[in-house]
Amino acid sequence: MQVLEIVHLTKVYQGRRGQVAVQALDGMDLSVARSEFVSIMGPSGSGKTTLLNILAGLDRQTGGECWIDGRELSTMSNEELAVFRRQKLGFVFQDFNLLDTLTLAENVALPLALDGARGARLYERVVSVMADLGLDAVRDKYPYEVSGGQQQRAAVARAVVHEPALLLADEPTGNLDSASAQALLELFRALNRRRQATLLMVTHDPFSASYADRVVFIKDGRVHSELVRNGGREAFFQDILSGLAVLEGARA
Repeated sequence: MQVLEIVHLTKVYQGRRGQVAVQALDGMDLSVARSEFVSIMGPSGSGKTTLLNILAGLDRQTGGECWIDGRELSTMSNEELAVFRRQKLGFVFQDFNLLDTLTLAENVALPLALDGARGARLYERVVSVMADLGLDAVRDKYPYEVSGGQQQRAAVARAVVHEPALLLADEPTGNLDSASAQALLELFRALNRRRQATLLMVTHDPFSASYADRVVFIKDGRVHSELVRNGGREAFFQDILSGLAVLEGARA
């Protein structure tokens, strides 16, 4: 079953007076199956950010269709889209975006609290997810009292606590050291395997991309090529490097 289905997706940014319009997405087709982990890679200006903004409900496409969990985003009102984002999508970004005035547990609880969850149901869910992500010992600490890696884990816990249909990650290792970055990527794999989380990660880093099941290369607003992981991560990493070399050659 497809969680994400993009059909001939286009996005044109109209230029100001005297400026040429910019076509950021040019008839893109892409699908992501339930429980799949997909990485998106491409050069600057390829359409990665525009795609992510449309999937996140922060921007509207100019044409084509974008289906997530059986709903086409462009048919929703702003109010419906806000509820859909809160209930069906999870977000992990470079900046952890944790609130310093709340404990880690309170930060993780936010999506459930905003959706009306209270009492034992909320508490049990937060405790369960934080335990699964190795945050038991720091539940009651504030973001500034823990490491960057623990803050990122808390951000991931907040993103998955409501069991979203699709988890979107935008350069999630960008602000982490190599050890914390690897720990986060292994966490994504664990979430994908143990909780059947569906992940779409935008990254420029081939090492990060090698943790996915599939890598989709985009260029000039379209899917250029893709690679499917058939063996170990190290072999897949080498395949990704080769794919990037081909993509760079296509730009020349």
